[in-house]
Amino acid sequence: MNELQASFDTSAGVTSTPAKTGKLREFGRFVIQRPAVLIGLIIVSISFFLAIFGPYIGPYPTETALPGAPLQSPSFKHVMGTDVSNMDIFSRVIAAPRIDLTIALVSTAIAFTFGLILGVISGFFATGKGTARLASEIIMRGADIIQAFPVFIFALALVGFRGPGAINVIAALAFLNIPFFLRITRGAVLQVRERPFIEAARCAGNSEWRIAFFHILPNALTPPLANISPTIGFSILLTSGLSFVGAGVPVPTPEWGSMIAIGAPNMMTGQWWTALFPGLALGITVFGFALAGDGLKEFLDPVKKS
Repeated sequence: MNELQASFDTSAGVTSTPAKTGKLREFGRFVIQRPAVLIGLIIVSISFFLAIFGPYIGPYPTETALPGAPLQSPSFKHVMGTDVSNMDIFSRVIAAPRIDLTIALVSTAIAFTFGLILGVISGFFATGKGTARLASEIIMRGADIIQAFPVFIFALALVGFRGPGAINVIAALAFLNIPFFLRITRGAVLQVRERPFIEAARCAGNSEWRIAFFHILPNALTPPLANISPTIGFSILLTSGLSFVGAGVPVPTPEWGSMIAIGAPNMMTGQWWTALFPGLALGITVFGFALAGDGLKEFLDPVKKS
């Protein structure tokens, strides 16, 4: 009886407040010992700060042309110069995380949610019979079809079908990222479902659906959770790529990809700042989310951490 109760406690993921506090302290020590992870978390924190406050702390309007000649080089007045429309690049660069990060976060959240649900169904019923087995096979074949196409081309086709705009970009990115979380969740479910406490849950009279979502899912969350950060970074990069080719967020909304696209021709004539600074901001942000994601994976993986 005690073993059965322990199994249910484990499957439900019950933890006390002191245990959570100890985990936070352990994570703090883990980050301090790994400078790369610390740098990644700092970059991620700055990105979130700019997503909230960036549009308000810039010295100039982000979507309004300023009086005077365009393409002014970096100076004390315009630290990153101005673009071909004479809009202040610094103000636009620090305002861009609002749209880029919002699109990435929302699309990743949608993909994560649907990926979890489909991954649990596909993994738990992979060796089942009848309709359950058929549903598992259909889910996996659908994921295979989506992942058979180059990601950017598929995203471009989806956005092109609906037209540019933030909502359509979110829908496209979510659709493309669902198979990623689906496969990760499925792999974790295939491992968890063989543990002894699953059989104990069956003996206690739990239905298969209850076992799948209340006993297996909480114990299979670690791998998909560890991949949220790099997926956000990838989504930011893909969002900028779509805007770069004119299929993403329309101008003059501050967005790194469209800023790079507008500034790229001017680099050939010596106005290097028009595309360099948005490009650096994009690269550093994606790099930061990748570093943070690698650190989170290592922290959650006891084998790597040891």
